[in-house]
Formats: sequence, structure tokens, C-alpha cells
Amino acid sequence: MKRIAVFTSGGDSPGMNACIRAVVRTAIYHKIEVLGIKHGYDGMIKGEFSKMDSSSVANIIHRGGTILKTARSKKFLTIEGRKSALANLQKHGINGVVVIGGDGSFRGALEFSEICDIPFVGCPGTIDNDLIGTDFAIGYDTAVNTVVEAVDKIRDTAESHDRLFFVEVMGRDAGLIALRSGISVGAEAIIMPETKTDIEDLITRLESGRKSKSSKIIIVAEGDEAGGAFVIAEQVKKRLPDYDTRVTILGHIQRGGNPSAMDRVNSSRMGFAAIEALLAGKRNVMVGIIDKKIAYTPFQNAVKHHQRLNPDLVRMIDILSL
Repeated sequence: MKRIAVFTSGGDSPGMNACIRAVVRTAIYHKIEVLGIKHGYDGMIKGEFSKMDSSSVANIIHRGGTILKTARSKKFLTIEGRKSALANLQKHGINGVVVIGGDGSFRGALEFSEICDIPFVGCPGTIDNDLIGTDFAIGYDTAVNTVVEAVDKIRDTAESHDRLFFVEVMGRDAGLIALRSGISVGAEAIIMPETKTDIEDLITRLESGRKSKSSKIIIVAEGDEAGGAFVIAEQVKKRLPDYDTRVTILGHIQRGGNPSAMDRVNSSRMGFAAIEALLAGKRNVMVGIIDKKIAYTPFQNAVKHHQRLNPDLVRMIDILSL
């Protein structure tokens, strides 16, 4: 292992820079040259390679986003695109690759392995936390904290006007952001893709809840089967017209901001472990942290499954919102 490449792919997440930093500095410690690839797989095809050293990653551990940029590449989905990417990796003498991304990034690496013999090791960077093989993905903790901070502020105005707020958070295929943030802010209900949405039950809960509550918060994951916060709020408003109902879509603010201490530490551990994995001869595996210990999950297992919701947390929702 003489020279490796590192890149970020898919949606950005807070902590990616901390992971890049760990990859670069751990590799340098082991006398391995590092090339950064900008704009993900698209940059791999276009040849956007540049040498990185310790100073390249100075003062980035606290920054959100990714200094290597990221993009989704339609061309990489074609065999011609993947062949171009392979030619560039070979041209630059790359012996191993670290990819920081989510489900689509690892699927791409897995498909690439059909023609590419260069080992890939992944670090899970996705605020949705929807990959099997790690308790927490890079960016998830920060995203939850961002939601909590925003909803705490929404609660202030909700209490001032006796309003019912529906707050939509990210989570197209997984409700893990909704679940943890909802518990953290004391939401009256949490609506997620993993649980069947029962509008009648929601209305009953709102009608039978404590009348003394001056504000009510409903957290909705964007991927919920009922159609999102606006659709659900409209249905509730028709049935409960006396409620002063509002909707807030938090959107991409959940991806931005400085990573939390937890994300900085987890990202650093994963980047460090990714280099050790390459040195140990591992390939097509995702680095994760399970029960506080580094674990390795084959890409095919990490990309085909989603985290199951903790049943104890789900059971808590109704009880604690009384």
C-alpha cells in the first residue's frame, strides 16, 4: 500500500471533514501517499485528483460539509464511466480507496469491484443513519442536535400563540432523525416511514391530550407514507378547525453546521480504522462502530438493509407525551 485515494460521495454530512483529516494523517503516518478526489465518482471519471498532506487537512475538523466536494454521477452508472474511473485510478498508481458516503456510494463501489481490483473501504456518511453496520453514521448526531435546536425555538413561538406545529425533518427511507429528535423535544407524536400512519389515532391523541398544554409539536419524517407534514396538517386541520396549525420544513439546514463532538470523534475513529483496514488487506467493507467498538460490514450487507427502530424508544413516545 503505497498510494491511496479518498473521496466523499452522495449527500454531505457534518463530520466528513473530520474523517478526511483522519484518513490523510493516518495514511501519512504509515508512509502512504494520499490523493484527494474532488466531486466524488464524477471527479474520479474526470481525473480531479490532487495530492494531500497534513497541512491540506489543517483546521477542518470543526467544519461542516466536505472540502473534497461531493456530487452524484450519472455517468458512473454506465460501464463506460466506470472504465474511465478505473483508468484514472490506475494512471495515478492508486493501491486503495477510502469512500466516505452512504447507501448509493457503497452500491457504486460494489458494482465497480466487478471490473476494479483496487480495494475500497467505506466510512458511513449519512445523516439518515440508515445503514446496517454502525450504531451512528457520520453526521447523524449533529443533524439530530440541529433539529432539536430548531424545534426548541419553534416551541417558543408555539407556546406564545397556543399553536400546533407540524415539523418535517429529513428521513426519506428512515425515521431515525425523527425518532430521536422527537423524543428529545417532547413531541406529542412522531410520524415515521417505519410505522403506519394512523390519522384517526393522531386526532384522538390531540383531542384527549392535556388541554392545559399551550403548544403541541408533531415531528414528521419526510418519507412518511401519509405524504409529509403539509398533507397531514391539512387533514388534521379539517377535523380540528379550532387548532391554530402551522407547518415548518427544516430541510437542508439539517445537513449543515459544525459537527458535534460525538461526530468529530466517531468520524476520526472511522477514518483511522479505514486505513488500518486497507493495510490489513480488507476490501469492499464499511467501517462502523457497534457497541463502541470498530466493526467491519461487507458493502452488500450495509447497502441492502436499514436500521430497525429501537422498540423501547418507540414505546416511550406515547407514554412520555401524556
